[in-house]
Amino acid sequence: MVRPYKMKGHKRKERKENYDSEEIKPFIEEETAATTKKVKAENTTSDGEKAEEAVHELAGIPIVPCDQNNKPGVIFILEKASLEVAKVGKSYQLLNSDDHANFLKRNNRNPADYRPDIAHQAILTILDSPLNKAGKLRALYVRTEKGVLFEVKPHVRIPRTYKRFSGIMLQLLQKLNITAVGKREKLLRVVKNPVTQYLPINSRKIGFSHSSEKLVDMRDYVAAVSNDVNLVFVVGAMAHGKIEKEYVDDFISISDYPLSAAFCISRICNAVEQKWKIL
Repeated sequence: MVRPYKMKGHKRKERKENYDSEEIKPFIEEETAATTKKVKAENTTSDGEKAEEAVHELAGIPIVPCDQNNKPGVIFILEKASLEVAKVGKSYQLLNSDDHANFLKRNNRNPADYRPDIAHQAILTILDSPLNKAGKLRALYVRTEKGVLFEVKPHVRIPRTYKRFSGIMLQLLQKLNITAVGKREKLLRVVKNPVTQYLPINSRKIGFSHSSEKLVDMRDYVAAVSNDVNLVFVVGAMAHGKIEKEYVDDFISISDYPLSAAFCISRICNAVEQKWKIL
C-alpha cells in the first residue's frame, strides 16, 4: 500500500502588528508629499534655477517670485522662543506648560515659561500674511531660549495643529534640519549664530517691546522708511520678558497695551502691506 500523504492544513496568517501612525510617519506634513510634483529641469539648468523651480513646485503657500538682489524685502526674527526638548519618561518631547506641568515642577522650572504655542502662532501669522504671498518675505529666523538659531523658508507649509508642529520642532532640534519629501531642499535648518551675519547690509533692524518709551504709529513709522532699505523686524516669542537690544537699530512700541507676538506681527505686516500697496 502506498502511504497516504499528510493533508496540509491552512497556512497561518501572518500576524501584523499595529503601529501607531505617529511612529512610522515622518513629522513633515503628508500634504506636502501628496501634492508635490516632480521638478523637470534640463541638464543645462543652473543650480539657482533648479532651486527656484523647486520652490514653485512645493505644495504650500504660492509665492510670487521677486528679485531679491534689487528690490527690498522683509526679514522677521523671533527671539527667545520657548522650544526646548527633554526626555520625559522613555521618549523625547517638546516641553509645554499643559502636558508637562508636573515634570517641570519636579525639575524646579516654571511651567508658565514653556509656551511653544507662541512661536507656532507667530510663524503661522508671518507665513499666512499677504506680505509673504507677494514674495516680499526674504527670510524668517527663530532663536530659542537656549540660543539655538534656525531658519524657516518662506514657502514652507507649517502644520496648523500644535501636535504636528511640536513633532516638526522635535525632529528639527534633534536632526538639525528638515528636508522636503522627494527633494534635497532643506525647508527648516539650524544655522550658526549670530543672526546678523545673514542680514543684508542695507537693512534697518527694528525691535519691539511694550516697555519701550518710544510709542509710534506703525503705519506712519514704516511709511517714513526709505523704499531702498530692507526691513528687519525683531519680535519676542516668549510669554514674559523682553528681547535684547544688542543688534537692534531702533527699539519701539506700537500700542499702549501689551500685545501678543502674533497680533504684533499682524500689525507689522499690515503696515508694510499698506506701504507697498499689497492687497
